Amino acid sequence: MKGYPVTIRLLDPPLHEFLPKYDELLGQYMELKNSGSSNKIKEIDHLMERVSYLHEFNPMMGHRGCRLGITYPEIYEMQVRAIFEAACELANEGYTIVPEVMIPLVGHVNELKVTRENAETTAQQVMKETGVKLEYLIGTMIELPRAAITADEIAQEAEFFSFGTNDLTQTTFGLSRDDAGKFLPYYVEHGILKTDPFIAIDQNGVGELVKIGVEKGRSVKPNLKIGICGEHGGEPGSVIFCHNIGLDYVSCSPFRVPIARLAAAHAVLKKDK
Repeated sequence: MKGYPVTIRLLDPPLHEFLPKYDELLGQYMELKNSGSSNKIKEIDHLMERVSYLHEFNPMMGHRGCRLGITYPEIYEMQVRAIFEAACELANEGYTIVPEVMIPLVGHVNELKVTRENAETTAQQVMKETGVKLEYLIGTMIELPRAAITADEIAQEAEFFSFGTNDLTQTTFGLSRDDAGKFLPYYVEHGILKTDPFIAIDQNGVGELVKIGVEKGRSVKPNLKIGICGEHGGEPGSVIFCHNIGLDYVSCSPFRVPIARLAAAHAVLKKDK
């Protein structure tokens, strides 16, 4: 990535994905109990209690993103330290490095304020330890309707925005991306929806929230760098929409980059005409 900006999103998946499975722990517990081994029973019992306590009925709407980074700050501290140690190491080798740290799932400016302060403290510690001074940016994902509507407040604590259009679509429609495939094809086939909103941006709904976020964010910081990340970034119609509302970039899976580049070129030509 020499010569290119690199944005690193901090941990976002739900907490349960990093925990042992309760059923597996129960199996281990029963085995240990039957074998008469008591050394590890307490440890397994404690793990079962914690897993049970942290269980969520709707984990995608639960303890994830910046919420996890706030309640367990050591997780984000570990990640930020890793980012800045790597960046300082490369800076010592002669590379010009500008890390861009992105904090996910912010819905309230205070969430960003807390996580930003923690990240900056860690970054400053690493730079002091290594004797290297780096430029860096701290920004956020705008992927909740509240974040888009209050983007002027959030922009006060952010140096860039990236619209997470996958989650913004989920939270705007109240749809689960993983489950909606059971009925969205029917909706499209029968004209209830023109296209699957997880394939192309729903410009009248989700797109309006993105526009509000752009306008409000840049009302505070006119040069705020703004883009989107998600599979929409490789869909031609969505790329053109993003260009027309003033986004700086789109991000997408590697195999969709050629399509995104072509769509971006078309968007510029159309606007020029």
